[in-house]
Order: sequence, then structure tokens, then C-alpha cells
Amino acid sequence: MNNITMKMNADELILSALREDITSEDITTNSVMREYKLGEVELICKEDGIIAGLGVFKRVFELLDEATDVVFFVNDGDCVKKGEKLGYVRGDIRVLLSGERTALNYLQRMSGIATYTRNIADLLEGTGTKLLDTRKTTPNMRVFEKYAVKVGGGYNHRYNLSDGILLKDNHIGAAGGVKEAVRMAKEYAPFVRKIEIEVENLDMLKEALDAGADIVMLDNMSVEDMKEAVKLARGRAETECSGNVTRENIERLVDIGVDYISSGALTHSSPILDLSLKNLHAL
Repeated sequence: MNNITMKMNADELILSALREDITSEDITTNSVMREYKLGEVELICKEDGIIAGLGVFKRVFELLDEATDVVFFVNDGDCVKKGEKLGYVRGDIRVLLSGERTALNYLQRMSGIATYTRNIADLLEGTGTKLLDTRKTTPNMRVFEKYAVKVGGGYNHRYNLSDGILLKDNHIGAAGGVKEAVRMAKEYAPFVRKIEIEVENLDMLKEALDAGADIVMLDNMSVEDMKEAVKLARGRAETECSGNVTRENIERLVDIGVDYISSGALTHSSPILDLSLKNLHAL
């Protein structure tokens, strides 16, 4: 995440998180550290995984005090090991203490997503199928969580509701059917937008293909039906399979031949990566 992206999309979110943690003052830190003192603390990895969110971690401290110096020995996307020293933060000890939890919350969450994503993406390596995230993200964390998916080797589905057309079961119900939903989307949407529609069986798939959908999402279909759906859609539409996809069950989908597999679990079910700021000392 570069500096322009950070300032345009992330700074206000990070400031909001800091305000959540510090409404008026950090009373604990202020009680033991009454004035400026230069100090340093180490960023330590406590389990193996993929690191992601270093820029966000750094930005937390910079927003508290731009004079804070944050140095990393690794880059986003690197494999990190238990016990490894990943970097250090040097600056006003009061800033190090007050920013610690917020900075770690971001880094642990994003690294957990990147680690979980990498584990699943590795299972799809060489298949030609891309692993996608979804909009099942933590409120006000989407920009960070979707970035972490990319660091882990996944791909981003649409960022938000303004980013693409995806006709799901309730949209189809509101429109009066698959054919009507696709027709209405084609009438309304700019011609540069692809139209994706969710289908639950082969009859719905055939109707979607005949209506001219660009992408068909095979939702909670059996493996046998999905294989047949891929054959029917070949050359007419791209295919995506979805529905409770996790690290534990994705192997059943590897040989189906879909273009995409989407998994909400990447962002809503990945555990954090355990990291810590340790060995704080004055300089």
C-alpha cells in the first residue's frame, strides 16, 4: 500500500481507530511517563506466517508523532518465522505505548488474512483458477483486508456496490427472474460493465447464458453440476463457484475447471497472526 493510497484511503480510518482507543488521553502511559523520553521497542513474530500491513502499522505511529522512526527487516508478502525480529519502532516512549495496540491490531489482522489466503491459494497453484475475496469484510476494514488478500496471493472481487454488477438471489426475485434481471441490468449499466449473476442449478444457468450474462456464479451447487455448468458455459461466460468455501473443503473444487473460486472465509474466518512489541527500553 503506497503513500498516496494510504493518505487517500487509510489515514482517516486509522485516526478513527486511534480515537476509539484514546478518547482524551492514555491515562496509564501518562501516569508512568510524564515527559518526552526517547525509546525503542522491537516487533517480534510469535508464529510462522505471511506478513501484511507493515505500512499501516508504521502509519499508526506516524499519525501520533511524525518524528517516530519505524524500521522493518521484512516486506509485505514475506514468510516470517516464530521468534524472528521483524523490525523496531523508535521515538517518544509515550507514542510507542499509546500506539502499540492499534498498530498490532491492524498488522495481526492483515497478516492473518494474508497467511490464510496463501494457504488456500497454494492449493490452486497451476490450475488456472483464481481465488477471490468477497464483500464479507469487517466494517471500516475493507481497504486493509482486501489488500491483505492480494498480499497473500488472492485476487479482489468487486470492492463495493458501486464497483460491479452482481445479481444475487434477492435481486433475481425482485426483478422477476433470471432473464429479466439480466435484461434490466444490461439496460441500466454502462456498456463497459460486466454482468455477473448467481445461479443455483443448471436450469438457471442455461437461462443466464441465453440472456447474455458475462459471468455466472455457481452458488452451492454439487460438484457434478458444477462440472456440467463449466462445460455449458465454456466460450459463452466466465464461471465462478461460491458457497462456504474454506481451506478445509476447497480441494473438492480444484479440478472442476472454473475461472474463479470466491471465499468469504478469507476475510471473515481467518485467525490473526500472533505478533508482539517487546523489549521496550529508553535510549
